[in-house]
Amino acid sequence: MANLSTEERNELTAILEARFHTHLERHLDVVWSDVVTKLETNSDKLRTLSEMERTGGEPDVIRLPNGDLAFCDCSPESPSGRRSLCYDEQALAARKKNKPDGSAIALAEQIGLELLDEATYRHLQTLGTFDSKTSSWIVTPETIRQKGGALFCDRRYNHTFVYHNGADSYYAARGFRGMFKI
Repeated sequence: MANLSTEERNELTAILEARFHTHLERHLDVVWSDVVTKLETNSDKLRTLSEMERTGGEPDVIRLPNGDLAFCDCSPESPSGRRSLCYDEQALAARKKNKPDGSAIALAEQIGLELLDEATYRHLQTLGTFDSKTSSWIVTPETIRQKGGALFCDRRYNHTFVYHNGADSYYAARGFRGMFKI
């Protein structure tokens, strides 16, 4: 990812600030100027935020259950530019026919994100309604992954569900949500 120009940085910061103030319920005790100060010292995070925004993630600041702050994909549905991906590179390599364009794990690493784990995904659902028409891959325990499976979540009937699928599966309505701590 290339460095952002001053104009791109300013435009991205304006989008993030507007979203921050629109959704104060996601970060009740956080001051925007403190967030900007943390971002200004790390140009890699600005590039990550730019990619999150470009791929439809609508990143916003959330307070994690342990008290840490993170930027997290807060788009109502799984980010549109990060769908139709299998879980990881191992699953992609194993797929012989109709391979997807890539994997969630590889793209997350490329962008500079961590996939949400189940606890973080469930916490995100307390801050709004997400994935009511789509689903998102989440971090899968190694014991499940070794057997060829992977986990994903969605929200239906006002309840958060965790499901399993073959790691090599991919669907137009399944993507991934990512985050990074600030």
